Formats: sequence, structure tokens, C-alpha cells
Amino acid sequence: MQIPVFTVDAFTNQPFSGNPAAVCLLENDLDEDLHQKIATEMNLSETAFIRKLKPGDDFAKSSCFGLRWFTPANEVPLCGHATLASAAVLFHVQKNANSVLTFVTLSGELKARQVKDHIVLDLPLYTAYPQELKEVEELIKAAVGDMIVQDVRYSPDTKKLLVRLSDTYERSVLEDLKVSAQRFLSAEKTGKVKGLILTVKGNSSGKGHDFYSRYFAPWYGILEDPVTGSAHAVLSSYWSEQLGKKEMLAFQCSRRGGELKISVRGDGRVDIAGQTAVVLKGNLTF
Repeated sequence: MQIPVFTVDAFTNQPFSGNPAAVCLLENDLDEDLHQKIATEMNLSETAFIRKLKPGDDFAKSSCFGLRWFTPANEVPLCGHATLASAAVLFHVQKNANSVLTFVTLSGELKARQVKDHIVLDLPLYTAYPQELKEVEELIKAAVGDMIVQDVRYSPDTKKLLVRLSDTYERSVLEDLKVSAQRFLSAEKTGKVKGLILTVKGNSSGKGHDFYSRYFAPWYGILEDPVTGSAHAVLSSYWSEQLGKKEMLAFQCSRRGGELKISVRGDGRVDIAGQTAVVLKGNLTF
């Protein structure tokens, strides 16, 4: 069997930065266990599988496809950067001429459209609620030590914990923070947390970024994710409320780094735009 596979760097226009995802185009149904085996083989934070919904569908002409995402360890309900990567393969490699692509996923229907040199994802917006510090104190200490924490929120829909560091800290403090994400597994005692977001307010006067973040998900086998669309579905809601802004520019401060343009909508969803670079085209053969 041969399956076309691509590696796409998402939320960047530069190869070898942003967040890499593998994208597989499935002409036919794949045995269930092969999804996970392929994702483990690709060994990237996410491998996306685009599948045809009807026999007559065409990757270059159809506008609606099924989409699933797998980490090297398991399937996940939402992945922004691998959705961006999937849209890039259809728009840029397959030359799909539709103005909007719809993906049927575990998180409902997600749409992607091209706007100039960006691809815009239409994602659900997730609220993060005030979190009792005592419950997650050990996890926060494992992440940031004795640094001053300004706010702690929890998103029950995504099982993500958002930890906002004091506004006295600059972006460089977040970038320089040495984190042993493996320790989070033993420090997390509630069973509720599957992802940890560290964030700090940006300097948005002029053209700066409104906020910065780093994201860790060792519970899914990802110690640190370079640029995370799903985390920004939580961050967008939080920072929009905190800053009183609907349009924001965000930067995820991983070693690879990536930029996201955010537009919070009035219908409980968020548009997250990014650029992409296709760095590998080939075939899986087995």
C-alpha cells in the first residue's frame, strides 16, 4: 500500500520553524490500528489523516473531507496546527480551488479559507474558568518554581490549565524558563489536566504581540509543542477578555517559535490565521 504523505511547518513561512505536522491523504479507508502506527512512525507532535467522505470525492475538487489527528501516543479531539497543515496540502499541493474547505472532525465541523498569504482556521472558542490554586499548586511549582503567578484558569472542555505569569515578566523570561515537562505527570494529582499553558502579557503598543505563551502536553506524549492552535482557542478567549480586544497578534515562544493572528468572533468561535511551509513530499509504503 502507498499513502501520499507531506510534512508541513505550520504558523510560519520559514522552513524548519513553526510547528511541523505530517499529513496523509487517504484514498481508501485505513485499518483503524494503522492510524496510530503511522503517527508513531512519523514521530511528530501530530499526524493528520484527510479522508474522502464519498467515493466520488476528489482532493483537488471537493470542499468537504474527514480529518483526524494522532500524536505518537494517541488520538486527540482537536489540533489547530495539523488542520492548518492539512488545508495547506489541499490548497497549495493539490491546488484545490474551493474558497472554503470544511473538515468533519471529533470537534465538529472546522473550516479553513485562504486570505492573501495566510490560511484562516475557524475554531471553537473555549472559556477558561478561575481555578482553585491549592488543587494545582504542585503542578505549577513543577513548571515555574517560585515565579510570581498572576492568574490560574482551567478549561474543562479542553482539559487545559492556563497559568498567567506576573505582568512584571518580559517575553525573555518565558523563553528562558527551563522546564522538565516529564515531572508534570507526577505533579498533576487531580486527573483533570491534559495540557499546561504558560502565558505572559505582551507589549502590544504599536505592532508588538498582545501575548506570549508556551504549551506542554506530556499527558499526550508531547513534552513541549512548538505552536498550538488548540491552546490558542483557550488563550484567545482569556486574553480577549483581559485586554478588551477582539483582534490580537500572538507568539508562541518555543525554540522553533510561531505567530498567530487572532480574531475573536461574536458567535462563540475564533478565527486563527497562520502561514505554512511544505518541507517534505513523499509516500508511505507498507
